[in-house]
Amino acid sequence: MLLSRVLSLLTIALIALLGLIMPGCGRHYPPPAKLPEPIVNQQVGPGDVLEVFVVGEEKLPHEYEVSPDGTLAFPYIDPIKVAGLEPRQIATTLRDSLVEAKFLVSPQVQVKVKAYNSKKIQVIGQVAKQGPLPYQDGMTLVQAISAAGWFTPLADTNHVQVIRQMPNGGAVNAIVSVDAITDNARADIKLQQGDTIKVDQRLF
Repeated sequence: MLLSRVLSLLTIALIALLGLIMPGCGRHYPPPAKLPEPIVNQQVGPGDVLEVFVVGEEKLPHEYEVSPDGTLAFPYIDPIKVAGLEPRQIATTLRDSLVEAKFLVSPQVQVKVKAYNSKKIQVIGQVAKQGPLPYQDGMTLVQAISAAGWFTPLADTNHVQVIRQMPNGGAVNAIVSVDAITDNARADIKLQQGDTIKVDQRLF
């Protein structure tokens, strides 16, 4: 009698365990997304925050924000146009300007980007907070949706659109299953500056 009761309890426990496991195993995901690799763009724009280090000149400020007209105001020189330049190009321009202003003879200048505020992605549709989000290098789809407050209860999380602009002016639209990513069935998707993430309402 005792053995029969133990076997019955074990059977119930096994059924309950299978009930937890099977829903994940039985999910059907759309085919893997075919998105071009994200293009790395280090060009700065208005609102970006730069860290500038001039070797041997520790008293100079280190943090600067690119102005709305795309220029950078640096001590002892006229404002220089930096919008559209990469950090190494900005460092060269700053060095040449400091030499021309006769402030330093042969300065060593280092420039890093602290925040790319000019780079955005768009998250629209069934998320808690729609709209543009600051883009950071290496940002992923799940990170972007998390930054947008995650999905609403109506979201079709298995068919999320990622729209990517191409250098030739065209665009690629891919369907990505965030369910597959959060279930560890597929890798997360790396985003590119300018990507649009569209979350449609699921069909009932």
